[in-house]
Amino acid sequence: MLIFISIIIILLLCYSTFIEPNKIKITKYHIENAKLKGLKIGFISDFHLKSNHQKRLKKIIKLLKEQNPDIILSTGDFIYNHKTKGSMKIETIAEELSKIIPQYGFYTVLGNHDWLADGIHITKMLQEKNINVLDNSNIRISLNTGESLYIAGVEDYQTKSPNINNALQNTNKSTILLTHNPDIFPQLTEKITLTLAGHTHGGQVRLPFIGAVIVPSKFRSKYAKGVIKENGNIMIITQGLGNSILPFRFNCSPEIVLIEF
Repeated sequence: MLIFISIIIILLLCYSTFIEPNKIKITKYHIENAKLKGLKIGFISDFHLKSNHQKRLKKIIKLLKEQNPDIILSTGDFIYNHKTKGSMKIETIAEELSKIIPQYGFYTVLGNHDWLADGIHITKMLQEKNINVLDNSNIRISLNTGESLYIAGVEDYQTKSPNINNALQNTNKSTILLTHNPDIFPQLTEKITLTLAGHTHGGQVRLPFIGAVIVPSKFRSKYAKGVIKENGNIMIITQGLGNSILPFRFNCSPEIVLIEF
């Protein structure tokens, strides 16, 4: 019996380490919004790319390109860890991601690991490749339909000073807010179209009947993943693409999120 249990544990560890982390899924959401009807968003986050993840990055790019999004949005954590040791160079990441910039552009905020590593350098490298980094600011996009869409972004909740008021200054209801950490969502008092967040990785390890074992949020499993609706606003939290701290995933596959209006 002990041998059987040991084999099961070994098999689960192998699956969680070598198989599920590489099973990137496409998660689709549909949101009713007449002004943005037809707009397709590719949402990615929490890459945590190691120096030997070239094939993984190319796979992410290939899958995202196949979805043919009109705009790409991200909530950061491009590098593997905040010490940069073992991480893919941001120059390489930016160069590869710049190959899939769609019609309305690529916009992002930085994550806690990005800022702890060297947020200024990472911002510079991304923006040199036309990947727009938003820090408590926003940008207006003119859609082909004649409508306007604002993309706003706040600084990281843990390592910087997020300011929602500054991020949303001079915007209107057709606004998408990017935040690496979902914990700022209760501070959002204005009615906007959508908030996108990452950071939690969906818990990364989700046990049957229990759910996520650890969620890096003060709201715990409430803000682990998926669609959150509060005070008339909607937030989508992605499970992310990479791993952090723990080198495995279980019952919580990495994902690319596709949002269609």
